[in-house]
Amino acid sequence: MEVLHEDLEVNRIVGSSILATGEGRGLRLVDGQLGERNHPAGWGRGRYLLTAGLFSVIFSLSGLGATAALAWMNIQTIELQYIMRRARWLAPWKDNAEQPSIYHCVTRVVGRDFVFGPEEKEKFRTFMRMYENFSGCRVLSYCLMSNHVHILLEVPPMPEGGLTDAGLLKRLRAIYSELETREVEKQLARVRKAIVEGRADESLAREIHERFTYRMHDLGNYMKNLLGRYTQWFNNSHQRTGTLWEGRFKSVLVEDGVAARTMAAYIDLNPVRAGMVEDPALYRWSSYGEAMGGGAKGNGAKARAGLVRALGAHKGWAADGRHWPGRVSREYRMLLLDEGMERTKEVVDEQGRRVGKVVRKGMKREVTERELEELERSRDVALAKVVRYRVRYFSDGAVLGSRDFVNGVFEACRWRFGPRRKNGARPMGGAASGAKGVLWSARDLRVGVEG
Repeated sequence: MEVLHEDLEVNRIVGSSILATGEGRGLRLVDGQLGERNHPAGWGRGRYLLTAGLFSVIFSLSGLGATAALAWMNIQTIELQYIMRRARWLAPWKDNAEQPSIYHCVTRVVGRDFVFGPEEKEKFRTFMRMYENFSGCRVLSYCLMSNHVHILLEVPPMPEGGLTDAGLLKRLRAIYSELETREVEKQLARVRKAIVEGRADESLAREIHERFTYRMHDLGNYMKNLLGRYTQWFNNSHQRTGTLWEGRFKSVLVEDGVAARTMAAYIDLNPVRAGMVEDPALYRWSSYGEAMGGGAKGNGAKARAGLVRALGAHKGWAADGRHWPGRVSREYRMLLLDEGMERTKEVVDEQGRRVGKVVRKGMKREVTERELEELERSRDVALAKVVRYRVRYFSDGAVLGSRDFVNGVFEACRWRFGPRRKNGARPMGGAASGAKGVLWSARDLRVGVEG
């Protein structure tokens, strides 16, 4: 498949089956043998690549048998290719409960305007937790900025055997009203009674479950439902219409262990790098800020549980906030201090004096060094040169982890690459060179590594 754009790829080539008509005023499908055999949705709405000799253009068709208004092209025979979005990277083991499926998701406001204030951030966090409870996904780390959002999300498989009726109703109460939930409860009660009496079988109860469970334990559905619900609230609150988000959300598949721990710290240090706070614990709309200070409704237990899982999933740790006090919180604090330290360099000012110039905002060096001295020196991997930066690998790398991890995903998703690609793992360079030999990416980002 020919890759045309980061999010697009050619799906089918239908050959020279389009002819110019009416002195080149339009283009019309004339081969009656084409259709659903070549494009599963028929010749309907979608994006197409039109090619004539050395010239090509991407355009859209608006319906079955539609013409493309390309009057300025006076050509005889062209080729038409249907374009579809490139499939999102999903863990090949997503149905395996033994190996975590973790994703770093990023979505930005259209135009990148700074529209999220305190009220907007609190509402987003409320919806994020609601859909976390409904979907069965776990938010391990997050940060809500003024024009974009970071979420480190684990997507466990559906429990073996599915949900019990009580389990389904509990999840429904996270996003539905009590009236709506009670109606489903009544439907289930009637079906269960009919099953006991021999008037129905289990398939009827299963149908009720499936009306809701198809939206659970799924990355795309979690983000779609969350962002859609938030957009409705935001538009109603601000008397606006239309999309709120800048295209599809980005996602990177992240290995548990070093990669997940590093990504969590990267996310929590966003407000420090942006110069909004000097300490990530002071930013209330992040996982670390919530874990340390509590959210608007709660004591931060959810945030602490998520960070415990991010730091110890590779060790089999469950998302249990009771493990946070002591060693876990201390190790994560040390990671944040080490990697969020302010970066300076010595320059000569106008008076000829040597002074320190801040080249990367962060926590004050003297403060962090003093606190680090007071903590146990038990750090395992030094990735300070990575997390201090806005590194594109963390949002555009597609897959992030050890070399074996990335190569394993590459082999399972070999169809994504051309025959010349021999392996998946690419060393991280540029601003991410501090992770070289420790973390690897599926994409070789040669340009603009620092985002």
